[in-house]
Amino acid sequence: MLKETIIGIAGSGIRLATPYLYAAIGEAFGQLSGVLNLGVDGIMLMGSFAAFFVAFKTGSLLLGLLAAVIVGGLMGLFMAFISVTMQAEQGISGIGLYLFGLGLSELLFKKMLGTVQTVNGFAPVPIPLLAKIPILGEIFFQQNVLVYGAFLLVPVAWFVINKTPLGLKVRAAGQNPQAADSLGVNINRVRYLAVTVGGMLAGIAGASLSIALLNLFQQNITNGMGFIAVALVYFGRWRPMGILVGALLFSMVNAFQIWAQVQGIGIPPDFMLMIPYIITIVVLAAMVKQRVRSPAALNKPFERGE
Repeated sequence: MLKETIIGIAGSGIRLATPYLYAAIGEAFGQLSGVLNLGVDGIMLMGSFAAFFVAFKTGSLLLGLLAAVIVGGLMGLFMAFISVTMQAEQGISGIGLYLFGLGLSELLFKKMLGTVQTVNGFAPVPIPLLAKIPILGEIFFQQNVLVYGAFLLVPVAWFVINKTPLGLKVRAAGQNPQAADSLGVNINRVRYLAVTVGGMLAGIAGASLSIALLNLFQQNITNGMGFIAVALVYFGRWRPMGILVGALLFSMVNAFQIWAQVQGIGIPPDFMLMIPYIITIVVLAAMVKQRVRSPAALNKPFERGE
């Protein structure tokens, strides 16, 4: 019984980490370039609806995923235009983008679906040989493709950020844009690219909810996940591996509280729902005391000659 419980909680925790990984790593790219995007949750909501609606109407999960990528990319591009070209205050712009995504996704849901519908989402794909490993195989290697993609994204993002010219430009744009500009780096172009890619990944994060984890769409399906993803960027110190650790910590605690509610443990459900968020606040507060340094130009518009 204990073995099955551990496997169940751990396997659920791995799946629940998926949207956080996509959204947080995408946000990390934007922040490393100097742009804070608090609209991640709104992008996730629109990506989730786009993926579900297209998959529901066409029967194609791949087309649904593509729709989420396109919608997320367009919203990321819009955020880049507001923050980079218009040089609006990034925090307020991000909240505005979130409210836009929240409102539009609810409107589209009411007008185009009306009621909660379901789809046959991405099914688990056991990895040959690895799936048969006792305990570990059941936890890690019997997941769907979007889960595998989220965990594969971690080393890919690390490599791009730390080992490629593009990653060097992104970090330079967020750390010392004036020096990078003097060396011929187009700061605005780099920031546009980073924020747009972040939007695309946030769109995939939303899609992972509606066509892979829950296989449905409902109003405010993210329930604030995008804001947790932003917090995970700070928790992980803008490093993909750190973000992975934070995402797993949060998702495992979340999986435990879901299991506890199902088992009817004598703890108020509302309190159990609070636990993951309390842990997030405590961890972030501890990090503030450690004086974790964010990219020097984060949340600062860039103008040549400054």
